[in-house]
Amino acid sequence: MHRVQSINPATLELLAEYPGHSDEHLHSVMHRARHAQREWRQRSMEERAISLQKLAHLLREKAEIAASLMALEMGKPHAQGRAETLKCALCCEYYAHEAAEMLADIDMASEYRSSRVVFQPLGTVLAIMPWNFPLWQCVRAAAPALMAGNAVIVKPSPEVSGCALLLQSMFDEAGLGDGLYSTVFATHEQCAMMIQHRDIAALTFTGSSRGGRAVAAVAGAALKKTVLELGGSDAYCVLDDADVAKAAKLCATSRLINSGQSCVAAKRFIVMESVRREFEEQFVAEIAAAVVGDPEAATTTVGPLARLDLRDLLHDQAQRSIDAGATVLLSGGAMEEGAYFKPMVLSNVKPGMAAFEEELFGPVAAIISARDEQDLIALANRSVYGLGGAVFGSESARTERVALELEAGCCFVNDFVKSDPRFPFGGVKDSGWGRELSLFGVREFTNCKSLVMA
Repeated sequence: MHRVQSINPATLELLAEYPGHSDEHLHSVMHRARHAQREWRQRSMEERAISLQKLAHLLREKAEIAASLMALEMGKPHAQGRAETLKCALCCEYYAHEAAEMLADIDMASEYRSSRVVFQPLGTVLAIMPWNFPLWQCVRAAAPALMAGNAVIVKPSPEVSGCALLLQSMFDEAGLGDGLYSTVFATHEQCAMMIQHRDIAALTFTGSSRGGRAVAAVAGAALKKTVLELGGSDAYCVLDDADVAKAAKLCATSRLINSGQSCVAAKRFIVMESVRREFEEQFVAEIAAAVVGDPEAATTTVGPLARLDLRDLLHDQAQRSIDAGATVLLSGGAMEEGAYFKPMVLSNVKPGMAAFEEELFGPVAAIISARDEQDLIALANRSVYGLGGAVFGSESARTERVALELEAGCCFVNDFVKSDPRFPFGGVKDSGWGRELSLFGVREFTNCKSLVMA
C-alpha cells in the first residue's frame, strides 16, 4: 500500500504520513457517492444552500487553524492562508445565494406548447486538485458542483494531505459528508481507474499542462466531461501612458502572491521601452522589499516553495535564462535553508529564453521590452499559455483595446488578475479549457437539457 507524506518545506521535517487507499476502498467511495448523489439531487436548492451556509460558517470559524496548517504543509504565509480560507467562505455564500437563479429553467420561444432548457446534475465529479491553494481549489470546484446536485470526490495533492483532511471534516460537519464530498489518497494509476469508472460522470483538474494532457487523454477515451485549469505565464503589459508607480506595485504584488506559486500570477512583464527603466527601478524596489522568512511570522510575505525539487527547477530556469543573455536586476535564488528561494528580477528577457517560454512557478520576474503597442501585444501572445493577463495605462479605450487582443481567459485593466466567484475563471491554449466559478462554472457539470412539450 502506498503512503503519502506531508513535509514542512521550511525545515524539511516530516510532519505526517498517511496511508493511501486501496482500489477496493476507492470503489466503495464511488459507490457511496453515486447513492448519496441520487438522494441529494432530490433536495431543493434551499436545502442545499443551508448546507453551504453551514460550511461557510465553519470556514470562518477555523480560518486560523487552516492558515497555520497551510503554513506548515506548503509554506504559505499565514495571512495569505487566512485570506484563502475566508475567500472559500465567501464562495460558499455566493453560490448559496445565487445558484438557484443560475440554474433556473430558461423558457425558449417556439411554436410548441412549451419549450425550455433545464439544468440537471451529471452525477459524481472527480476533482484532482493541486497543493498551492489547498482549500480554495477544492471549494471553488465543490461548491458549484454540489449546488447543481452533484456529488464530489476530491483527490488532493499529497503535500497538503492534512489540509485536505481538515477540509473534509468541515464538509462532514456541515452535513455534506457521507458520500457527497469525499477525500481520497490515490495514485496516478488509481486516478486513471476512477476516471474510467462508470460511477464517475465528469472530471475537474487543476495542475500543470503536462498533467492536464495525461488526464484529458484518459477522460477523452472514456468520453467524460472535463474542466482543465492548467499552467500559465501571464503577461502584464505596461503601456507608455501608465501610472508607472501603481503598475510596479500591483505587478510586484501579483508576482509574489503565494510566494510566486500561482498559475494566474504575473510572470512576464512586457513594458514599452519609453517607460521601461522607470518601471524597472520601481518594480525592483517593490520586490526587494519583500520579507522572506517563516511563513507563520506576521511580517513574512514570501515563504518557502512547496518542495525542494520545485526550488531547484526554478533555479535552473533562471540560470538558463541568464546564460542566454538575460540581465539580473535583483539577485536572488535558492537559499541554503529548506526550500526557500529569494526573489529575483531578470530583464532583457527575450523569446527563446526559459524565463519567456516556460512557466516560472516561484518568485522570479521576467521583464521584456516592447517597441510599441503592436509589439507589446505580439510578445504577450507569443506563449503557449493563455490563462490571465493585465494591461496598465491611462486611456480607457486604449487599455480595453489591448486587453481584448490578449489571448487569455481572464484580463484585468489597471489591477492584477484574481479569481472571483462572480467572474468565470479559466484559460485557452495550453492553459486548459472549460470555466470555473460564476454562472458558467455552476453550469459546467450539468446536463443542459432541452425540454419541448408539443
